[in-house]
Order: sequence, then structure tokens, then C-alpha cells
Amino acid sequence: MMTGGLSDAEAATPEVQQIVSQVKPQFESKENKNCAMFKAIEYKTQLVAGVNYFIKVQVSDTDYVHLKVFQSLPHENQGPSLVAFQTGKTRDDPLTYF
Repeated sequence: MMTGGLSDAEAATPEVQQIVSQVKPQFESKENKNCAMFKAIEYKTQLVAGVNYFIKVQVSDTDYVHLKVFQSLPHENQGPSLVAFQTGKTRDDPLTYF
């Protein structure tokens, strides 16, 4: 994958679910709601000075959100941070850059 370009969508892995779990409190704080469900479905990555993850997350039986999460380089010893998100998504909405 070229630096800056988005990868193809892939099924979420345990690693991606761990990232989603780590940024869940950031999302809940910004949205001012608690999510009983917060399951990573699929993701794309973008290589920058670290990695941007674009992740489709299921938050209820029919509701989805798209998260943009930045993971810095390993030597920086920082956890993932929620950069942006889009609500009101469906299972079929494609992940795109935002």
C-alpha cells in the first residue's frame, strides 16, 4: 500500500476490535451516550506518520458508525485516538475517507 492511500476494506480482526474498544470511551463522551454494543465490522487503513484506521462499528441491531482512529508509531508509546466519526450509517454504507 502506498503512503497516504486507503487500503481495501477487510473484515475486522481482534487487533482492530481492541483499537475500537480503546476509543469507545472517547466516542461515548463526544456523543454523550453509552453503547452496549460496539463491534468492529470492517476497516481500512491509511499509512501516515502512524496509521489512520477507518472502522465500521455496529452500535445496535441496525445502527452503525464510522470511526477515524489515529494510531501513532510504536516508539511514541501512545494509545489510539479518535480523530473523527460519522453517525447514522448502515451495514451497507461503504467506508470512505473523511
